[in-house]
Amino acid sequence: MTAPVATLTGLTAILMWSLLAALTVATGRVPAFQLLAMTFAIGACIGPLIWIFRPGAFGALRQSSLVWLVGVSGLFGYHALYFIALRFAPPAEAGLLNYLWPLLIVLLSSLLPGERLAAHHIVGALLGFAGTALLLMGRAGTAFVSSYIPGFIAALVGAFVWAGYSVMSRKFAAVPTGAVAGFCLATALLAALCHFAFETTIWPDTPLQWAAIVALGVGPVGIAFFAWDIGMKRGDVRVLGAASYATPLLSTFFLIAAGYARPTATLGLAALLIAGGGLIAAKDAICGRD
Repeated sequence: MTAPVATLTGLTAILMWSLLAALTVATGRVPAFQLLAMTFAIGACIGPLIWIFRPGAFGALRQSSLVWLVGVSGLFGYHALYFIALRFAPPAEAGLLNYLWPLLIVLLSSLLPGERLAAHHIVGALLGFAGTALLLMGRAGTAFVSSYIPGFIAALVGAFVWAGYSVMSRKFAAVPTGAVAGFCLATALLAALCHFAFETTIWPDTPLQWAAIVALGVGPVGIAFFAWDIGMKRGDVRVLGAASYATPLLSTFFLIAAGYARPTATLGLAALLIAGGGLIAAKDAICGRD
């Protein structure tokens, strides 16, 4: 596979992740861990369909315990927090808070050996968190104070989890993409255990809700992981890193288009601050180092 093709493959993951919030809201009242188990069970089936005929497909699952720990904890932890956030808070605001992860990846990466925290990293961080503060202040004086806080906390913690997982994954560049199928299956099993321990089963009420669950499993929590892995390992990382900052804008657009959020000046400005902050923080990756 050529680098341009791999880059385009990685870009499809960004588009699919932009649909994550809208599709999650469309699933109705399905509990968070149940939804996690259902969608990742579907996502785990994508791997064999893609990799079963490749040499060494099953050998990809033979990884160290550390690789499995990072892969499963990252996928399970992030998506559990994300689904919880969208169950307890308004989807547009929760989604934007969660999509601070591209900015956090830049900030955490700058602290790695050989990297440094520069002025544009700080400016980008301040803009991103200004967008976060704007979202929270925009909800001041409403029921948000008492009922939305758990969802917003879950969204913010989820952003840190995904950023930490992404930065740690740099150590495992040699791990084959097929291993993602194993991580998805383990995530589905762990989510099922949590569901039976803490939740009451609620099945989708309509065909549309079932369709949203299938679409989640096939796309944002299925093919997207494989596409992103290919893009990161074989494509142009700078292009993909820059494009990821469009995710909060695209996600908000899809929520509004689907009728799950209202277009407001506050929401639009917050989205621009968060996405713009990420782009400024990623100046090194986009323009090259000085």
